[in-house]
Amino acid sequence: MNKSQYFGSCKHTLFSCSGCNASSSRRNLLKGLGGISMLSAMGGIPAQLLAQNVTGLVDTHHHFYPPAYQKAWFDWEDQRKIPHFPQQERWTREGAIADMNKAGVQKAILSMASTPGVWFDLPLPKVVEMVRSVNDYGAEMVRDFKGRFGLFAALNMLDVPSTLKEIEYVFDVLKADGVGIQTNYGDKWPGHPDFAPIFEELNRRRALVYFHPLAASCCGRLNTGTFPAVIEVPHDTTRAVVNLLLSGTLAKFRDIRWLFSHAGGTIPMLAGRINFFHGNAKNAAMFAPNGVEAELRRLYYDTANATHPAPMAALLKLIPSTQVVYGSDYPYVAMDTQVTALSQLGLDVQVLQQIQQVNANRLLARN
Repeated sequence: MNKSQYFGSCKHTLFSCSGCNASSSRRNLLKGLGGISMLSAMGGIPAQLLAQNVTGLVDTHHHFYPPAYQKAWFDWEDQRKIPHFPQQERWTREGAIADMNKAGVQKAILSMASTPGVWFDLPLPKVVEMVRSVNDYGAEMVRDFKGRFGLFAALNMLDVPSTLKEIEYVFDVLKADGVGIQTNYGDKWPGHPDFAPIFEELNRRRALVYFHPLAASCCGRLNTGTFPAVIEVPHDTTRAVVNLLLSGTLAKFRDIRWLFSHAGGTIPMLAGRINFFHGNAKNAAMFAPNGVEAELRRLYYDTANATHPAPMAALLKLIPSTQVVYGSDYPYVAMDTQVTALSQLGLDVQVLQQIQQVNANRLLARN
């Protein structure tokens, strides 16, 4: 693949356009790194940060920012004039644990599959190095805060051989819970034939594959009066799901467990249209052997930034409650925001427990 496909627009900018001026502060980063160094020098993590006064929630949509990644983003931002997110600047391992304790989250699954990815216009060897660094840091957090974190390991997806090598490493060495990838890579969505060898290996391993959206390069600058995170990001989850469906990827790789962010984007609303236009196609049996809606119902969806009554009602009307897991979208959304919203939906106690922890524990269980 040509790496130049993945850059040069505001597709990597969830909250504003790439032409906006950046105003980032390196002091927060240095403060965070200093805190980590101090803890290391003291020989461990403060006991209060490992407190177990939580209610058992499992957060499957939890972003993290290793120091090397932070530095690369600062450097890239200076060149590209792409805004830094204040929430990311303030992120630390210890702060994440404190927020988890406050929100009642027992375990969070770390993921890097978000804006701006792991590339930063770097040549492929440097991208591979960045991916390895990110995954090693995530695995270190899992070890240091035993029982509090899991890991959806990053994959570069730009090159099949290096991606396959990283899959072997993250599962066999790091014991990752799954992998986290994006909904698109330039002009390619995940059902593209280029990705087939990667999904074949993930299928062989019966892997959990988590998708995080970002604005597609085609649409990040559309003048709709809002920024890409509001409309384009959830729509790209829908594009990814439909592409996986119609390409036959979902039908072919039956042992992959697929997890999509933000209640599936606009899938719950558009499921009927997708079924109407494709459910009776002559080749429908090839990509939807049990029907289009059956394919959508067997996927998993998280609740990140989707706990408003309307999307939750649509989601639970389309799929069984056994396929929904709690996601916070931390640190972009305060962790207790989603916890509170879920508790106010009036859901049956059993359904609420399924979403908060039961489904995730089943989904994350080692094969």
